[in-house]
Amino acid sequence: MAVAGTLIVSTAPTRAASPAFDFADPGRPPGPTVISGPARVIDGDTIEVAGLKIRLHGIDAPEPAQICRAGSAGYRFAGRDASAHLRRLTAGKSVRCYGTKRDGFGRLIAICRVGDLDLNRAMVGSGLAWAYRRYATTYVADEREARSGRRGVWAMACTTPEAFRRQRAEVRQMAPDTNCRIKGNISRRGRIYHLPGSRHYSRTRITPRKGERWFCSEAQARGAGWRAAGRR
Repeated sequence: MAVAGTLIVSTAPTRAASPAFDFADPGRPPGPTVISGPARVIDGDTIEVAGLKIRLHGIDAPEPAQICRAGSAGYRFAGRDASAHLRRLTAGKSVRCYGTKRDGFGRLIAICRVGDLDLNRAMVGSGLAWAYRRYATTYVADEREARSGRRGVWAMACTTPEAFRRQRAEVRQMAPDTNCRIKGNISRRGRIYHLPGSRHYSRTRITPRKGERWFCSEAQARGAGWRAAGRR
């Protein structure tokens, strides 16, 4: 069922000299794209309004599968806690988002509000999201307050979502067989294989659905139609 909402694209000029959303007054609507309506929560820092996916600016919530140690209580899925809290904040309410940029997944990066409540700030202040310092410092003070109050993730032993994503990517890129560690990559340059220790080996990712694969020897790679990387 389609979700009702309103999307307004303003023709007002953006402030090209400043980074996206890096305003001294975070309460100021930061951009030319305004979208409002009921929200569908995707995870602790991503929602969908009027069919448009929105990444909450300046925060990074635990990933849905991310588990944190909660002392004598054992373990908790912190990502599920974050999603549930965001649903409570938005349930049955109209959400209004302001944004100027899109991320690599095409999501609008935005500050979103329910009435006067800044949802981005509320998530960090509850301890269920980190201030995403790589992109903004808007909510650093809110994170410090949540940490001192031991709210949410600050009451648990929990890695940052960024570290969790990196660890998960590394695990996914482990060779299924320790004797077959040659990476067969497909790019605009064709089918190229990379040997362990070569120049681009560590940053080359294997995506089987694209036809990429692992090889056990250079002879096997060449026989399958791959050629060696030019520089090692």
